[in-house]
Amino acid sequence: MKVELISIGDELLIGQTINTNAAWLGQELSLRGITITQCVTIPDTEKAIHEAIENGFNHADLLILTGGLGPTKDDITKKVIANYINRDLVIDPITLSRVEAYFSSRNRPMLDVNIQQAAVPEGTLILTNEHGTAPGMWIEHEGKILISLPGVPYEMKGIMQDEAFPRIAEKSGESTLFHKTILTQGVGESTIANTMQDWESEIRERGFGLAYLPSPGQVRIRLSSSNGSQDESILDGYFKQLEETFPKNVFGYGELTLAEVVGALLLERKATVSTAESCTGGALSQAIVAVSGASNYFEGSVVTYSNALKNKHLNVPMNLFTTVGAVSQEVVEIMAVEGRKKFDSDYCLSVSGIAGPNGGTDEKPVGTVWIGLATKNKVYSKKFLFANNRDRNVQLSVLYALNMLRCELLGI
Repeated sequence: MKVELISIGDELLIGQTINTNAAWLGQELSLRGITITQCVTIPDTEKAIHEAIENGFNHADLLILTGGLGPTKDDITKKVIANYINRDLVIDPITLSRVEAYFSSRNRPMLDVNIQQAAVPEGTLILTNEHGTAPGMWIEHEGKILISLPGVPYEMKGIMQDEAFPRIAEKSGESTLFHKTILTQGVGESTIANTMQDWESEIRERGFGLAYLPSPGQVRIRLSSSNGSQDESILDGYFKQLEETFPKNVFGYGELTLAEVVGALLLERKATVSTAESCTGGALSQAIVAVSGASNYFEGSVVTYSNALKNKHLNVPMNLFTTVGAVSQEVVEIMAVEGRKKFDSDYCLSVSGIAGPNGGTDEKPVGTVWIGLATKNKVYSKKFLFANNRDRNVQLSVLYALNMLRCELLGI
């Protein structure tokens, strides 16, 4: 089955909104053995939508449109689809009743434009939207399929998972493509590839797929087989070799986050953690508490951005700021020790650095970060040199701090 994605929205073209829908759909469809042949992004105009549908149907079996479905007058996708397939727009009574119930439950008046959200091209199979008022639409036309979805990511994902993917599977047949992904942190794609040259060659020679999927601070490595899950044990053997080569860096499989892995380890050991943060401004604790159940192992955090607060709340001597500076081994280790005492936790992670883009010196350039870890028996720290992107430096600091704790918990 050939699939094309059509993303509708001026906000996507001008960069105001990042097209996460296309990325998610690409990933989910590939996991089901379906390849997207093309992805296009178009403006909210009748001409652009009509041309995209026409061009898509010329070389694809299935079109998935996202965006342009809503209560405002510029949401014209349904109108264009109806005109293209030469069908009238009709009010779907079940969808209308859902829209009415949505507004009634929120004690809000329903306007005429809201009623139009129940209008669909005649003959449409409604894809129920459990998270909003605009329904998804499944339309079959001249042997081709068009799926139209709202652009709101959580609404689109819900419709695809609940309604569309099962129907696509029925149409495309069961796939034999099997994927599995291993997760690494703190080691670059080039280092892995250079170290594992023979490993990589053997995988490819045996006909398996290998893909490196890098992101800041992490690399996901995906192996795939066209023989389905019957080759899972073989792929697991290759992953085991990777784990043995990079024990400090491999932290999990699939869609796990590093914070989830660390949280599970803390729960298993009935241990607790706290944080003492400066340059990350609470991002480290936020990553920890983003995991459901974090209250079972996370005690709290102190964000001491200024030197005065480092002194007041973490007992960092004022003279250290003039001798070695706030971004130093001495300061970050005191932050970790005092933070652990303050929260009476088993572990405390501390971070102090120069996130940038300003504030760097020749001795301590932007991207210099010290991360500390205190336990009941010891404290240690490590210096990192990241780049000059502020957001990325914060993100990297969080990942490296979490992995430091993971390695400590595992005794690596």
